[in-house]
Amino acid sequence: MKNILFIIALFIGIGCSQQSQNTIITNVNGYTFSNEELIEFTTVVFSEGKIVEVGGQELTGKYEGLQIDGEGKTMLPGLIDAHGHVMGLGFQELEVNVAGITTLEETLEKIEDYANENPDLDWILGRGWNQTLWPQNEFPTAADLDRVVSDRPVWLSRVDGHAGWGNTMAMRLAGVSQDTPDPQGGKIIRDPKGNATGVFVDAASGYINAIVPPDSDLKLRLALEKALDQMASVGITSVHDAGVGVKTWRMYKEFADQGKLKTRIYAMIGGAGPVFDTLSVNGPIPSYANDMLALRSVKLYSDGALGSRGAAMIQPYSDDPGNKGLLFVSQDEMNSMASKVMGEGFQANIHAIGDAGNRQVLNAIEFGKNQHGDQGLRNRVEHAQIVALPDIPRFKELNIIASMQPTHATSDKNMAEDRVGPQRIKGGYAWQTFLDQGTVVAAGSDFPVEHSNPFFGLYSAVTRMDHEGEPEGGWYPEESLSREQALRAFTVDAAFAAHQEKVLGSLESGKWADFIIIDQDYFNTPARELWKIQVLETWVAGNKVFEKQ
Repeated sequence: MKNILFIIALFIGIGCSQQSQNTIITNVNGYTFSNEELIEFTTVVFSEGKIVEVGGQELTGKYEGLQIDGEGKTMLPGLIDAHGHVMGLGFQELEVNVAGITTLEETLEKIEDYANENPDLDWILGRGWNQTLWPQNEFPTAADLDRVVSDRPVWLSRVDGHAGWGNTMAMRLAGVSQDTPDPQGGKIIRDPKGNATGVFVDAASGYINAIVPPDSDLKLRLALEKALDQMASVGITSVHDAGVGVKTWRMYKEFADQGKLKTRIYAMIGGAGPVFDTLSVNGPIPSYANDMLALRSVKLYSDGALGSRGAAMIQPYSDDPGNKGLLFVSQDEMNSMASKVMGEGFQANIHAIGDAGNRQVLNAIEFGKNQHGDQGLRNRVEHAQIVALPDIPRFKELNIIASMQPTHATSDKNMAEDRVGPQRIKGGYAWQTFLDQGTVVAAGSDFPVEHSNPFFGLYSAVTRMDHEGEPEGGWYPEESLSREQALRAFTVDAAFAAHQEKVLGSLESGKWADFIIIDQDYFNTPARELWKIQVLETWVAGNKVFEKQ
């Protein structure tokens, strides 16, 4: 019996020893932030998923453990995407994806091919169309879709998720007619006779969404797995998921409990209605499963998007006189929603694209603070895309974080000034202006609206150019960021925006060992090449979750 107990104790001891063993990665070209300063290092030591110390070669003599040769490759803290849509990214992998296609005919061809390859699907669903990339720069129609798929309903979200395009069968099944009204916060695009043409902007998309069959549990799990694989492959170790429902949150917890999450998820509850009432019943959840999940914020919407002219503007669009876009709710309603979630101790993260949308959100957060005090919630404006110049200082006065997506500027540059004109654009995509006044800027991508690769965002932030190098010198280059500022926005400042700066965002003692190995030196690669950087390895909590083959 004593021998058996000795053997059991020996095995327990071995297990504990292995669990607490140091891992030492040497010979790296490492960069991280420490005490607000950018530092370089060649050696990192971590144990039980957390950083023990970073420094030079001297650490190899200080610590024992498993040693790994970094082969001189560059190491950065894991990148944090402060605004993405996790399930949308996964569905993009499962459904028809027409993002980036530059003609209507090629878009239709891809839809037709997908329909032919999936004859058993009752609905053809997808995302990504963008009429501003097409030569005619006009909204498509149901008749266009009917040419390639008429035997089944088709429903495709615009690239920004703020409009949908359906075929005739989809509209017929939804009961859309000349008498169907435009809902508050939405618009049905109609022909001169008043007939719906097939495009539904913002809240009007609800007419079709209401009849789209719900996703099966299997499809949801497959989509999440696809999204996790994609995020890990581009170096995203944490993501702020901009709007989750009850079913999605429960699935995230299930994956976390099973150790299947490869990326940390800071989830925003979708809206201040019944979903919030259900998910907030026990208050905010700052950490779940060793910081793999958090649920302490709420995603609200003020307006639509610029590309579909749904963003709410104080004055009419420069290229569409008489159209000011769409506020989804009144100021009183936005005040009430913001106050409700802030009163329960949740961070309010509110989508605002147009200057009227941003003003409404600033007013609402100010109202909530007057009702409940500051509370240190670090409320955020998601996008803060076109802001009236007098409103920019209010971000600082109200301690609001500007959650912005650099690739939006380089994707929108061909149409943004057409939409708002040469004066209002001065308050557009104004990253450096926000930083100069002391506002925290948290960077993200808004995937799948944009590509999930954060190096695309870092490139856009630094150069203000597209991948072809246009325009030469950058689009409004005075708003560009330094490489250090851009990296901060995707690491420590994004972590701050999630109340996670004490555990994430940099490779400092006691923080999680979330880091990436890349194939080029971020700080010395030519600026024009930043978007081409490849992630070789992604590590989360000291575990390798991706390795490039």
